[in-house]
Amino acid sequence: MGILDAMRSQFIEVIEWLDDSGNTLLYRFPVQGQEIKNGAQLTVRESQTAVFVFQGQIADVFPPGLYTIDGGNTPILTKLGAWKYGFNSPFKAEVYFVNTKQFTDLKWGTPNPVMMRDTDFGMVRLRAFGIYSIRVEDPSAFIKEVAGTNAHFVTEDIEGQLKRTLVSGFSDALGESKIAALDLASNYDELSKFTRSKLSEEFKTFGLGLTKFVIENISLPAEVEAAMDKRTSMGVIGDVSKYAQFQAADAMRDAAQNTSGGGAATGAGLGAGFAIGNAMAGAMTDAMNPKKGDSQEAPVTCTKCGASNPAAVKFCNECGTKLEAGAQTSTCVKCSAKLQPGARFCAECGAKQEKPKCSKCEAELNPGAKFCNECGTQAETV
Repeated sequence: MGILDAMRSQFIEVIEWLDDSGNTLLYRFPVQGQEIKNGAQLTVRESQTAVFVFQGQIADVFPPGLYTIDGGNTPILTKLGAWKYGFNSPFKAEVYFVNTKQFTDLKWGTPNPVMMRDTDFGMVRLRAFGIYSIRVEDPSAFIKEVAGTNAHFVTEDIEGQLKRTLVSGFSDALGESKIAALDLASNYDELSKFTRSKLSEEFKTFGLGLTKFVIENISLPAEVEAAMDKRTSMGVIGDVSKYAQFQAADAMRDAAQNTSGGGAATGAGLGAGFAIGNAMAGAMTDAMNPKKGDSQEAPVTCTKCGASNPAAVKFCNECGTKLEAGAQTSTCVKCSAKLQPGARFCAECGAKQEKPKCSKCEAELNPGAKFCNECGTQAETV
């Protein structure tokens, strides 16, 4: 073997890459002196793409397949122009293998709460997390924009940038969707698809494709969740009075089972259970159903004609005189002097305060009434 043959044997003759890492996006094949022998075999497996770089520029991209590096079937040779010494001479080039498989189960989450305006709770803060998947869709763009001249590029090298991009896009999609906080759980799938469509163009600038975006959970602040639990509890309780009776029955059962205190203690426990249950039921029922009479105000008597008017009216129904709020005084049936509330005799003329009667049916007439409320007969003028 001559010296020339010995030198030729040192050149690369087989170019291939077997990935056993599971997280490598790009791998630069180690070519000693960057010299590749003419006739070398290039093996590109499924989920791989080989990229040849010559003098700092991407010269050619090879999809999956088996290639022989010679002047007959490799377009890169005509681009490089490295064969002026003959087909047995080596040429220099960098070979990058790009992993085009789908990288799954990558984590994302909101490091800080996301502010959201909700129709039920007003301003709320939400936290969310989930998973996403990516794949290299444009190897040339990926090398130019992300990997550069790195010999070994893994998912962790770009994961931080992708997470921040995802959180920003998710926050924007959450605000645009205007989904109520109580309805978020039933819209995870729709919100995930909406977020993925918004971020697809952003990922393309890295030469990547966002193949999956999954929302696993969106959580509310602790205080909001506590308020929701209370509201749910009240809905489960339903009738408060029946719930109080049920609680009293439980107390009676516990007292009956407690035999250590003797018969007197048992009787006292039963009596206390009845009393507490009835008191709770009565108090809660009164609080939820106030009596109608409690909110009614006493009627107002007109100071001019003495007619009785409802508390809400501002003018007398009989004579039209303006009524003073809270006025409860009446006038004498004989001299029209003002009387103290409940007075039976006039302090001015001593007349007994009896309502006049209808001359026909003898029904009592209100002071100043012009017609009988029973038979309609015109009242006699005093």
